[in-house]
Amino acid sequence: MEAYTGFAAVYDTFMDNVPYEEWCGYIKSLLTEQGVKEGLVLDLGCGTGSLTELLAAAGYDMIGVDASEEMLELAYEKKAVSGSDILYLCQDMRELELYGTVEAVISVCDCMNYILEYEDLVQVFRLVNNYLDPGGVFIFDLNTEYKYETVMGDCVIAEDREDAAFIWDNQYDAKERINIYDLSIFVKEEGQEEDGLYRKYHETHYQRAYSIDEIMKAVEEGGLKLDAVYDAFTREKPKEDSQRIYVIAREQGKSREEEGK
Repeated sequence: MEAYTGFAAVYDTFMDNVPYEEWCGYIKSLLTEQGVKEGLVLDLGCGTGSLTELLAAAGYDMIGVDASEEMLELAYEKKAVSGSDILYLCQDMRELELYGTVEAVISVCDCMNYILEYEDLVQVFRLVNNYLDPGGVFIFDLNTEYKYETVMGDCVIAEDREDAAFIWDNQYDAKERINIYDLSIFVKEEGQEEDGLYRKYHETHYQRAYSIDEIMKAVEEGGLKLDAVYDAFTREKPKEDSQRIYVIAREQGKSREEEGK
C-alpha cells in the first residue's frame, strides 16, 4: 500500500480545518516543559510540512522525514515560499537514518497508527532512541481504540470542493483492531477546467489501534523512558472516551560524556 500518492495533491485542501497553529502551540509548550526551547528537532511523518514550517518559524532547526515523495514535493514548495532552512528526507520511519542526533523528535497526526505490527513499532522507538541526544525527548500522538470503534467505526464520509472531491469509506475490524479506509479522490485536471474533467485516484489506508498498555510496553522495549501520557491538548490523564492521546518519552542509554567522544 502506497499511502498519500493521489491524495497528496489535495491533502492540504481537505486538511484546511486542522488547527495547525494550535497544534504547534501545544507541542511547543510540551517541548519547552521538557527543556527543549531551541535546537534541532525531527518531525517524523511530516507530510506536506505544515507543522514543520510552523515549528521552524517558532525558532527550531527542523528536519522533516516522510515516506511519501508526493507529500514531500508539497513540503518543498512551502519551503521555497517561506525561505525556511528545513532539511527534508524521504525515508520509511522503520528504517530511519540521520546524520547525527537531535534534541527532540515529534510525530503527530496519528503517524504511529500506520505502524501495523507491534515489532515494527518497537523498532521505530529503538531508532528514535538511537538518534536522540542524551536525555532527548520524543513526543507523539495516537488515535485511540475508542475513536476507531465508536467515533469512526463503519461509516462513509464525502466532501466536495471546487477543484476536488473525495469519498472516504471507513471500516473498523475490532477483532484485529485495524482501521481500514478506502479513499476515492477526484482531482480536476489542469487545463481541462472548461471540460470539467477529473482524474480519479484510489488509495486504501490501514491504521492499527494500540492500547496504552501496549504503547508503554513498546516504549520500554524500544529503550526509551516513559514520562507522561496525556489526553490530547491537555495535561490530563487519558479518559475512556479520549479520541487522541499524546505520549512523552525520553532517551536513555547515552551519557553526555559518551556523546562527546
